[in-house]
Amino acid sequence: MATVFAKRALLASGWTANVRLHVAGGLIAGLESGVAASPGDTSVGYVIPGLCNAHSHAFQRALAGHTEERSPAGRDNFWTWREKMYALAGRVDAALLTAIARQVYCEMLTSGYTSVAEFHYLHRDPKNPDAVDTMFAAISTAAEESGIRLTYVPVHYERAGFNDSEPLPHQQSFAMSIDDFMAHYERASATSSAAINIGIGAHSLRAVSRDSLQTIAAAANSAFIPMHLHIAEQQREVEQCLVAYGRRPVRWLLENCDVARNWCLVHATHMDVEEVAALAESGAVVSLCPSTEANLGDGLFPLHDFLTHGGRIAIGSDSHVSINPFEELRWLEYGQRLATQSRNIVSLRDSHVGSELFLRALEGGAAASGQESSGIEQGAAADFVVLSDDDPMLAGHGDDSRLDALVFSGYPLPVERVMVNGEWRVIDAMHVARDRSRAAYAEAMATLGSKQ
Repeated sequence: MATVFAKRALLASGWTANVRLHVAGGLIAGLESGVAASPGDTSVGYVIPGLCNAHSHAFQRALAGHTEERSPAGRDNFWTWREKMYALAGRVDAALLTAIARQVYCEMLTSGYTSVAEFHYLHRDPKNPDAVDTMFAAISTAAEESGIRLTYVPVHYERAGFNDSEPLPHQQSFAMSIDDFMAHYERASATSSAAINIGIGAHSLRAVSRDSLQTIAAAANSAFIPMHLHIAEQQREVEQCLVAYGRRPVRWLLENCDVARNWCLVHATHMDVEEVAALAESGAVVSLCPSTEANLGDGLFPLHDFLTHGGRIAIGSDSHVSINPFEELRWLEYGQRLATQSRNIVSLRDSHVGSELFLRALEGGAAASGQESSGIEQGAAADFVVLSDDDPMLAGHGDDSRLDALVFSGYPLPVERVMVNGEWRVIDAMHVARDRSRAAYAEAMATLGSKQ
């Protein structure tokens, strides 16, 4: 058994002084507060729970920075970006995916994420299309070698659009039949372990048929596992759904599927006021990805209204143009400030915005990834983040404003150590596998070339 002594720790009851965390078997086996350190303890500054990155496309890390040149037509948007993303997807084989995902996961851990929900639809290795599950194995290997806690979300993709029964040529590398997809899900489920949880998902309403979506939803709800789905990210999707189904996307989904608390809807950017209220009342989590949503020009989620109706949120880094949970939280609030020309919008439960954002993301992320608990408590997974108590970012801050400083100060993070499943994965602000991960990633990028 190892013991960590924290100067202060953020427990379910709030910030608590002088906490000893006894770690054994990947769990917090015991917890004492208001005590002194003992010989052999690892003494640290501030300890907070790790956050879940609730929406990740690991392979897209290789695209970051490669889509920021204006096209000759000068009409760049989500759909033009998507063509470049598809081109990359068709070139990433299992070996490249392992290197890219391992680097992404190391970066997540170093920034304070301790778990990730990998929204994965690249089920076919372009170098070996007949191989079974090698791309899933790549994701699993990357998670194991980085040490991040993984929720693998196999995602179904079968068609090009609402009125297109077949995929486009550049979607062939990941499209599959519903029977093949469900077989993959069953095989993945058999590998579930303490470190790898299994969810299930559909890419979007436009990319799967009604029957396929209902098959997937039934599997998720019968096992009460996380069910993930992109929805209403773009206005064009809303318009197409109205033509094809006679309903806006979120409205149609709520009327045709049993959306419940195990569901995680990604983006849900474009809703009317009735959809906002109904989605909140369903209990589903919405995973918001502000850095990607801004990068792609998606729009702003109606955050204040959704939370007012009791909605739950998580955060994700999605395309990985930024891997920093506190930046995601900051821009959740800043987007609302820009839209309303006011300040301190997300302060419905706590007058301190940083604290409320953090705790909402902690709760929602646990739900989106199927974790039983989300905080630092006896019996919970030993997944937590150590903040340096002498970092200038936190100087002058007490318990009330410490998380405000972490979210809104906006300069290099004071993340000193990160533990996942009882193992230190980040020490002295450096991932223990940093050098190997960086070298393999650089080699992968050289293989892909300068134009992604």
